[in-house]
Amino acid sequence: MLDDIFKRFVNESPVTVMVGGLLERVLHSESLDALFDRTAEYQYTRELLFSSVFEMMSQVVCGIQPSVHAAYQASAPELSVSITSVYNKLNGIEPPTSEALVHYSANSLAPIIDHMESARPALLAGYRLKVVDGNCLASTQHRLKELRPLSSGALPGKALVVYDPALQMALETVCCEDGHAQERSLLDRLFPSIKAGDAWLADRNFCTRDFLCGIESKSAYFVIRHHQKLIVEEVTPLCQQGRIDTGVLYEQRVRIYDAQGVAHLWRRVVLCLDEPTRDGETEIVVLTNLPKETVSAQKIAQLYQKRWTIERAFQELAEQLNGEINTLGHPPAALFAFCIALVAYNIFAVVKATLRHVHGDEKIEQKVSGYYLAHEIRNTSRGMMIAIPAQQWEIFRQWTIPQVAELLVYIAEKIKLKRYKKHPRGPKKNDQNDKRIKQNRMFQQRIFSLNETLKCHLERAGTVGLRIR
Repeated sequence: MLDDIFKRFVNESPVTVMVGGLLERVLHSESLDALFDRTAEYQYTRELLFSSVFEMMSQVVCGIQPSVHAAYQASAPELSVSITSVYNKLNGIEPPTSEALVHYSANSLAPIIDHMESARPALLAGYRLKVVDGNCLASTQHRLKELRPLSSGALPGKALVVYDPALQMALETVCCEDGHAQERSLLDRLFPSIKAGDAWLADRNFCTRDFLCGIESKSAYFVIRHHQKLIVEEVTPLCQQGRIDTGVLYEQRVRIYDAQGVAHLWRRVVLCLDEPTRDGETEIVVLTNLPKETVSAQKIAQLYQKRWTIERAFQELAEQLNGEINTLGHPPAALFAFCIALVAYNIFAVVKATLRHVHGDEKIEQKVSGYYLAHEIRNTSRGMMIAIPAQQWEIFRQWTIPQVAELLVYIAEKIKLKRYKKHPRGPKKNDQNDKRIKQNRMFQQRIFSLNETLKCHLERAGTVGLRIR
C-alpha cells in the first residue's frame, strides 16, 4: 500500500504525514476550485486557479515560505502567470469565499473526530457549546498609496469566529473589510449559524436585544455577559445562590421585550468577586435563558469563565501560524490569509484529537506542545511532498471516514511524544514589587541621611552665630 519512502516518513515524522494526508483529503485542488466556483460572484478563473493561490498562501501562513513572493517563485515553473496576476487574484478574493473555506473545512474534518470519539469533554453537558468572539487583524505596512500619509498602521479587516471548544475547531467565520467596524454590526450574519439546542457563549460586546432574542427564537440558548446599555426589567430580587472559588453568586429573574413587543423572561446571574479583575471590576453579570432546573447559577458562572478558550485559540494562531501578514494591505487578501490560518488550525485539531485517542486527553493537553508540533511540520513538509509521489496520497481521498480514522490512529501510534514536550512556565515572581520595596527603602535612607546632614549644618551654624555674638 505505502512505498518504502512513505513508510520512512511515517516512522520519522508521523505528524507531518497526518497533516499531509488531511490536506489531500479535504483541500485537494478539485474541491477548492469547486468551492470557488460556488461562492465567487465577481471573480472568475482564466489562467490562475483558486487552488494554486490557496497552495501558495498556505505555505506562507504555515511558515514554509517567508513571503507571498517567495511562494510564487517556488511555484513559478508550474504557473503561467506573473506575480502581478497572483496579487491581483489575491486582492480580489471575496470574503464569502474565505468564509465558505472555513465552514467547508470544519464540516469535512469534524466527522473524523466524531468517528474516533475523541472530542474534549463537553463544558456544558447536553448542549453544543459555541464560543463567539471578534478578532481585529494586525495593522499593515504602508504599502498602499492611500496609507502612506497615515502615522498609524491601518487595520485590514475584522472577523467574528465561532469556536467549538469540544472539537477545538473554528466552525464559522464572518469577515468584514472594515477593520474599525463594531462587532455588533456583524451579528445579523451569525443567525444562519444558530441551530436548535446550541448554547452560545460570548462577552458583553454581543449583548444586544436583537441577538439574544434571535438566539431564543431558534430554540437555542445563550450565556452572555450583560452590557449596561441593555436595560432589563427586574422581576424578582437578587437571591444568594452560594459561591464558587472566585466569589459569591446571586440570581434573579428579569424581563425584556423584543422589537415586536413580546416579553422574554431570562435569568441574571451576578458573581461578586473576592478580588477585582485587572480592569478593577468587582462583579461579573451574565444573562442566560438556560433552564434553572438543569443548569445552576454556579455552572453558568464557571462556564462564562471558560470563555478564554477562544482567546487561547487566537493565541495559538498567532504563535504557530502566520495568519496576520502585515504586508497584505488589501482587506480581501488579509482576510483570506486569516481564514487559511483557521483552516490549518482545524487540521491541527484533527491531529490533536487522534493523539488524544491514542495517548489520552490529559497527557496531550498538559504535556504536548503545539509549538513543537508546528515546528516539525514546517521543517519537514516541503521535503516530504518532494519525496513522496502524488499518487501515494490518494488513499486519504478515496477511503471512507472509518478507514481514514484507522490510518490516522496507526500513524499516531508511532509518534514519540517526548520530542514535543511542553515546558510550562512557573508562577511569576513578584520581582517588580521587590524592586519597588528596595527603591523605597533606599529613598527613605537618603532622605534620612540628608535630614541628618542638614541638622548637623544647622547646629554648626547656630554655634558659629553664638561665637560671633
